[in-house]
Amino acid sequence: MDLNIPAEYQELQRNLTEFVDRELRPLEESELDRNRDDVPVELRDRIRRRSAELGFYAADFPEDLGGSGLPQLGMVLLREAAARTGCRLAAFTTYGPEGPTGLLLNGTDEQKKTYLMPLISAEKSMCFCLTEPDAGSDAQSIRTTATQDGDEWVINGTKHFITNGKHADFALVFAANDREKKAQGGITAFIIEKGTPGFSVGKPQVGMVEGEGQFELIFDNVRVSEEQILGGPTQVGMGFYAAMQFLAMGRLSIASMCNGIADYCLSLGIDYARERVAFDRPIGKNQYVQGHIVESHIELKASKLMTYECAWKYDQGDPVIQESSIVKYYSSEMVNRVVDRMIQVHGGMGWMRELPLERIYRLVRIFTLVEGTSEIQKYIIAKTLGL
Repeated sequence: MDLNIPAEYQELQRNLTEFVDRELRPLEESELDRNRDDVPVELRDRIRRRSAELGFYAADFPEDLGGSGLPQLGMVLLREAAARTGCRLAAFTTYGPEGPTGLLLNGTDEQKKTYLMPLISAEKSMCFCLTEPDAGSDAQSIRTTATQDGDEWVINGTKHFITNGKHADFALVFAANDREKKAQGGITAFIIEKGTPGFSVGKPQVGMVEGEGQFELIFDNVRVSEEQILGGPTQVGMGFYAAMQFLAMGRLSIASMCNGIADYCLSLGIDYARERVAFDRPIGKNQYVQGHIVESHIELKASKLMTYECAWKYDQGDPVIQESSIVKYYSSEMVNRVVDRMIQVHGGMGWMRELPLERIYRLVRIFTLVEGTSEIQKYIIAKTLGL
């Protein structure tokens, strides 16, 4: 593996940073309340569409579908660069759970045209519906059912913690077609459009960061045709494998965001340690403060290298089950430690809403939970080691 970042990827990072500084930072200063966490949906959509126009939003998707064919290493670096700007609106320059998913590349030609291409252009958004009240980490035990009735399937159940659940144009829903089989042919993925009779949004589920809430989604005798099965009728029972593929790529995405956020917060800490004077000298001259900064720098560097290696291996066509769990576990725990240390470096100011650290502190806590908790990542890694 060549450890030098290719020049074209560096240029892509610079272009994204310039876009954020030129177009998004003024919007953040003029349209967002610094004491609130939420970003209006209309503004999010506007940024996604503009980013798609500039070729950033879904750059890793095939060119014939509207993307740029960017390898995952390039996409990892792009996400990292967006997070490193410290601009809240930069999060919407690359897609998240509401955007295109590689799972839809397994769809039929008609499904790609109807659902994937509008996601790549940011004209539509989706939501990924796997988690349930009684099936989080144990995803293969979902209780939402899919019962065949002639040429149709009837979906019943409840999903929760669904990001973008209220605003999505359609949902990718995982349901049990055979509870006894579970992962071995018992789970199917369905594409269900908003407005389908029986499909409704339940209560909002608001977390530590205002405006980043998820939603409960309810499926009450929802009828869909067999053409709404992801990949078509031949893919009945193959949904669990599709879900695991999504989660593996999601873990790599989260790692890149964690690295960028940690980089931003570390830079804030270094600048403050140089400028803040106490006892007649900059606090950065104190070994305790140096320790916080040096430990964070070392952990961030390790996290970046592991993330780049995972993306590189994926681009080579190698399996990355272990690597994606390693980078997701390490980076999500790392960013929490780094933000905590940088608050400590800032002292009382780090706790105040005048600075972004307290909001970021709440934000990054979710990264050790989504796409599989840290404990689940350890379990997956242990299994790959033969334990």
